[in-house]
Amino acid sequence: MSLAAASLIAQLISFALLITATVLFVGPWMNGKPLAVALAVPLWIHAFRYVALQIFSAQHFGFAVSDALASEIAWGDVAASRLAIAGLWLLHYRSPLAKLVVWALVIESVIDLANATVGGIRENALETASSVTWLILSFYVPGLWVTAALMAWLLVRRREEALTEARVPPTPAQHSEPGVELRALVE
Repeated sequence: MSLAAASLIAQLISFALLITATVLFVGPWMNGKPLAVALAVPLWIHAFRYVALQIFSAQHFGFAVSDALASEIAWGDVAASRLAIAGLWLLHYRSPLAKLVVWALVIESVIDLANATVGGIRENALETASSVTWLILSFYVPGLWVTAALMAWLLVRRREEALTEARVPPTPAQHSEPGVELRALVE
């Protein structure tokens, strides 16, 4: 099996598992938490995006992407990391700017991840991805897409809610009803 095929299969499995975990566990848990707490969880995933700086090392060891694409990927992820860290601090202090920064991260993430995906396809990046780069592309990047969507969902779904507003968690009886988690996510 080629590296590209293995990575694509791993990405699909990662997406399926992450979406399943979000729908069945993470989303319902977030419904019972204040918005600041709920948003902090996916922000922590994005805070570590500076790991993309390893692309320069990967190029040195055979990851065949252009210097231009490597720079776009690395610095786009560093910018996202900085937004995530700023968002975490603003949420910690319950600043009204927090929602704006999280929205900026969501928008930046969609643009950055789409750009990296298109550039990677154009330059056949999966053909030479190995080691840490392969793991990042196969496991971490799907997590970034899912958590970006999760942040957007939280911001839209709970747009009228203050960062500190307490939420009423579902009762144990509601947890035992089939489909209650999915209904809670889409309401």
